[in-house]
Amino acid sequence: MKSYILKRIVSGILTIYFIATATFVAMHMVPGDPLLKGKAINAEIRKNLEIQYGLDKPVYVQYFIYLKNIVQGDFGISFAQENRSVNDIIQKHFPISALLGLVSIFIATIGGIIFGAITALSRNRWPDHVVMLLVILGISVPSFVFATMGQLLVIFINEKFGISILPVAGWGEFKHILMPAFALGIGTMAYLTRLMRSSMLEVVNMDYIRTAKSKGLSPLRIFFLHQLRNAILPVITILGPAIAAITTGGFVVELIFAVPGLGRYFVQAVNQLDYTVIMGLTVFYGAFLVMMVIAVDLIYGFIDPRIRVSK
Repeated sequence: MKSYILKRIVSGILTIYFIATATFVAMHMVPGDPLLKGKAINAEIRKNLEIQYGLDKPVYVQYFIYLKNIVQGDFGISFAQENRSVNDIIQKHFPISALLGLVSIFIATIGGIIFGAITALSRNRWPDHVVMLLVILGISVPSFVFATMGQLLVIFINEKFGISILPVAGWGEFKHILMPAFALGIGTMAYLTRLMRSSMLEVVNMDYIRTAKSKGLSPLRIFFLHQLRNAILPVITILGPAIAAITTGGFVVELIFAVPGLGRYFVQAVNQLDYTVIMGLTVFYGAFLVMMVIAVDLIYGFIDPRIRVSK
C-alpha cells in the first residue's frame, strides 16, 4: 500500500510539472504584448516593467525561475492588477469558487444517484425514457446556456408573482448560490445519472442479488444494502475529478451570475493577456485536479473490501 501511495504521489508531481511546462510554453507562444494592456508606453517604462517581471532574461532562465517559484508556492505578481499577487487572488476568491463547486457537486451527486436508480428500476418504461431524454440534453447543452435560461426563468417568475423568489445575480447569501450551483451541476448530474443507470443494471443480475431475493429479503433492503451500495462505486470513482472539474469549470457561469470567484479573474486575465494570473490559476487548478484524483484512488480501495492494491 505504501508503495502504491508513493507511486501515485510521484506520478501526480510529474503531471503537475508537465501542466506547468505546457502552460509556460503556451503563454510564450500566444501573440500579443502583456505589458501594453491596450496602452502606449515609452521605452524606459517598458524596460523597467520587463526588469520587474523578469521578461528581460532569456526564456530558459524565465522557465527555471518560474519552476522555482512554483515549488516555493509563489505564482508571481499580476500584470494587470498593480501590486497584487496571484496568491492573494487565489486565497481570497478560491473559497468562493470552492463553495459554489461543493454545493453544485452535492446537487449533481444526489440527483444523479436518485435519477439513475429510477431509470434502472423502471427500465424501458416512461420514467426511464423521460429521464434519459433529459440526460441527453444535460450532457449536450453547455452549462452557461443553462445559466442564461435559469436567469430568464427567475426573471419571469419574479415578475409574474411580484416577489423576488431567487436573485438573478450577486453574492452574499445562500440563495445566491442555488441558481449558479444548479446550472453548473446539470451536466455532471446528467453524466452521473447515465453512469448510475448502467451500473445498477449490471448489479441487478448479479448472483448475490438473486441470493438475497431467495432468502426473502425485502426489495427495499435489497436495494439499499446490495444494489445501491455496489452500483455507487463507479460514481464515487469519478467524484474526485468531478469535484475538481465543477470547481474549476464554472468560469463563465460565475461571470454570468456575478459570482466573485476565480472564474471572473481568469476570464479577465485571458482578455488582458495577464500571463502570471493565467499561468498561476492554470497550475493551481491542475494541481487541485491531480490531488483530487489521487485522493479518490486512495479512498476507493477502502470502500469495497474486494479491492486490494497489488504490490
